Amino acid sequence: MPEELKVLKISGGNTLLDPYSIFEQVGLGAGEKMADLGCGAAGHFVLPAAKIVGEQGTVYAVDLLKSVLEAVKSRAKLEGVGNVKTVWSNLEIYGATEIKEESLDMVLLANTLFQIPKREEVLREAVRLAKKGGKIVVVEWGLAAAPLGPSLDRRLSKDVVRQMAAQNGLTEVKEFKAGPYHYGLVFSKN
Repeated sequence: MPEELKVLKISGGNTLLDPYSIFEQVGLGAGEKMADLGCGAAGHFVLPAAKIVGEQGTVYAVDLLKSVLEAVKSRAKLEGVGNVKTVWSNLEIYGATEIKEESLDMVLLANTLFQIPKREEVLREAVRLAKKGGKIVVVEWGLAAAPLGPSLDRRLSKDVVRQMAAQNGLTEVKEFKAGPYHYGLVFSKN
């Protein structure tokens, strides 16, 4: 990890979900193309990913809310990050995301699947965008009671995510602890 990223990790770390730790565990590298599907207004994963992939890489911030995308675009500009592209999309519609099919090294779904009724379609869309051998990274709330987060009945078990992944022809690469209340799963597109 470059020295400036270590400093950012320490000074800007988030104990709930540390994007630098997660990207280190899943192997995001310089020059890669990745997308954060359901990125959220804070760009919590988008901006750290953009710094890791560097000028030769690209990070797509994808969301349904145009106000979210404007907030991410403003924050990227403020931080001097020029390799973030915002993409408006309804992730529940297969083929709706305007990113070249099979072009991404990594697709991130962080705290996204539990929020969306048509989660199977969202995962299908992630698979469509990933290139062969590309990674689909899922970070979700664990099933243990926590002082924050969604109610337990809205959370997805690892087994549910694994079943959805298998139905989409994905192979599990690894499981990791994403934070004190989250789990992470990495799948590969065959």
